[in-house]
Amino acid sequence: MQAYFSMFYETLFGFFSLFILAKVLGKTQISQLTAFDFISALILGELVGNALFDDEAGVAEIAFVVALWGILLYITEIITQKFKRTRHLLEGNPEIVIYQGKLIRDTMKKNNLDINQLQNMLRSKDTFSIREVEYALLETDGTVSVLKKPAFQIPNKKDMNVSQPEVHLSITLINDGEIIYDNLKEHNLSEEWLLEEVKKQGYEKTEDIFYAEYMKGKDLLVLPFINREHIKFKE
Repeated sequence: MQAYFSMFYETLFGFFSLFILAKVLGKTQISQLTAFDFISALILGELVGNALFDDEAGVAEIAFVVALWGILLYITEIITQKFKRTRHLLEGNPEIVIYQGKLIRDTMKKNNLDINQLQNMLRSKDTFSIREVEYALLETDGTVSVLKKPAFQIPNKKDMNVSQPEVHLSITLINDGEIIYDNLKEHNLSEEWLLEEVKKQGYEKTEDIFYAEYMKGKDLLVLPFINREHIKFKE
């Protein structure tokens, strides 16, 4: 009986410890599960499980395991926030699998993604034919984001007999105050042009900008750093 009682309160302690840890680490650990997050969750569950069924492990040992692993995950999160170059290693980057209606074979091969898997992922986005897709990106959490061709967008422009404008993919030029030079170069844009566009919208330096997005034929989208306390929510 004593053994069951011991397992009972150790299980409760482990449950609430993991709950608190999930709250501290934030919602992204659940809603955007990357490969690194998935491995972390498996290891954490294994550590807690072993501690629960180890006769020599008690509440103190479970607390130590949960706290240590939580600290390691928190430090990793801080590193990815402070040092943006580490995000590619730990979180990965979205990759284009369909570009202007064409499949990018080497991207699919690199990610071990076959046609059947891709079609299944597209169907989850209410897209039942690859011919409907202009762009598709494989996200870091393993899902696919889809931008349909104008003729298949809702409402259906083909049925309404309206003109079908050319589709362009948005490009990130500034992220967390840093210029993405590779994207500038890829789209034949200069840093001078970017700084001029930023100044037109009232910003003197890129360090003041949280995100800037370029899309051909449209004005540069510039979003400054804003915290929740700066936003007035409607009652």
